[in-house]
Amino acid sequence: MPVPEFIVELRAHVGHAPLWLSGVSAVVVNDDGRILLGRRSDNGNWAIVSGILEPGEQPAAAIVREIREETGVEVELVRLTGVDVTPPLTHANGDQAQYLDLCFLARWTGGTPQPADDENVDVGWFSPDALPTPMNDSSVGRIATALRGDEGAWFAR
Repeated sequence: MPVPEFIVELRAHVGHAPLWLSGVSAVVVNDDGRILLGRRSDNGNWAIVSGILEPGEQPAAAIVREIREETGVEVELVRLTGVDVTPPLTHANGDQAQYLDLCFLARWTGGTPQPADDENVDVGWFSPDALPTPMNDSSVGRIATALRGDEGAWFAR
């Protein structure tokens, strides 16, 4: 389900008013160094896997769940690579939100990528030097930070 039920319930009360939400994302790398990306059904852009934390859910567990739900791929997390705040945005349905995102580097451990829910129309592996377009700007930055690998670069400056 693309929109968690707790958000649907909140929206019943606040309409399209801005919500501050916690999100998770991951740069998933396979044994060949290729990156897992999904082509989003809402805007047609390619992006790393991301999602919204459920109330009380641990971020690491949430991103592993999101990767499995969206792509059918299993992973192990390597490290936290970024903590940042997105600009305010308006989704296609008019909902306004801003996200605190925790991004992880993850290693593929199994599964064949496929659009496993209605959030993506395509899923695949891409070389870091041949990423598809159009791509979400946030994904471009998160990929660069995750692959840079320098300690201390995990938070937005």
